[in-house]
Amino acid sequence: MAEHLPNAMTDDPVAVSDLADELMKAAEREGIPAAEITEEVDSVFEVIFAMEHREGSLAG
Repeated sequence: MAEHLPNAMTDDPVAVSDLADELMKAAEREGIPAAEITEEVDSVFEVIFAMEHREGSLAG
């Protein structure tokens, strides 16, 4: 997932929420249903937010 996120990550929860919404819309356009994604991860928002805070994140 990190390969497809923009390099401008942020600590702003609203911006992360917007990214999560964009991700879900992009997946739907590619024929990946939301249910398939939520089977793999509980929260897309939490995954993106966690990626921002990992060591060596795109923002750091």
